Amino acid sequence: MSRRVTPGAKGSPTSLLRPGSRLAKGRILPRSFYDRETEIVARELLGTVLECSTDKGRTSGIIVETEAYVGEHDEACHAVVGRTARTAPLYGAPGISYVYFIYGMYWCFNAVTRAEGLPSAVLVRGVEPLEGISLMRERRPGAKKDHDLTNGPGKLCDALGIVGAMSAKSLQRGQLVLRAGVPVPDECVQVTSRIGITRAVDWPLRWIVRGNAYVSRGKPS
Repeated sequence: MSRRVTPGAKGSPTSLLRPGSRLAKGRILPRSFYDRETEIVARELLGTVLECSTDKGRTSGIIVETEAYVGEHDEACHAVVGRTARTAPLYGAPGISYVYFIYGMYWCFNAVTRAEGLPSAVLVRGVEPLEGISLMRERRPGAKKDHDLTNGPGKLCDALGIVGAMSAKSLQRGQLVLRAGVPVPDECVQVTSRIGITRAVDWPLRWIVRGNAYVSRGKPS
């Protein structure tokens, strides 16, 4: 797409979808997109569209926050324990999903990266709602403002209807796909350390769209 996001005025939020504008449906990202270093994929997922289809309808959002988890040597990555029933998707082919459960209440969505057998993935932490916003509100009745619908990895999975049964599935077909969206220039991107973890906390592996209201609220270490 030719449309690009530009920085807002000082103190104003950076939205990837201006009021009244429409975002054309982009092509589904090919498997080769994910068959690269995890950090590159995490950066380039900003501005792409995460789309989920269920029997209740289709929802989607523009990705505004990602984190990279880069292998067994990364103590914050689930692969630090090796291959288990839970972590098996991390060792799978690039371009599949890894959906896991945390705190006994939230699902989190990841896109698996690099070659098969090299466990790594990108956690999607925040999306700006695009399609199915009324359905998102129905699924998250406690969200007081629209940015509370999807400004966190558990929140966005609730809002979009992403569940564990969607793990280890191709992201080129089926219920979960990722599509090309809005190119985000470097001046609109901020890199920080990851949040919500207790190990490898200082690694600069979190990418956000600077000033976007749908970035999760946690502070980087």
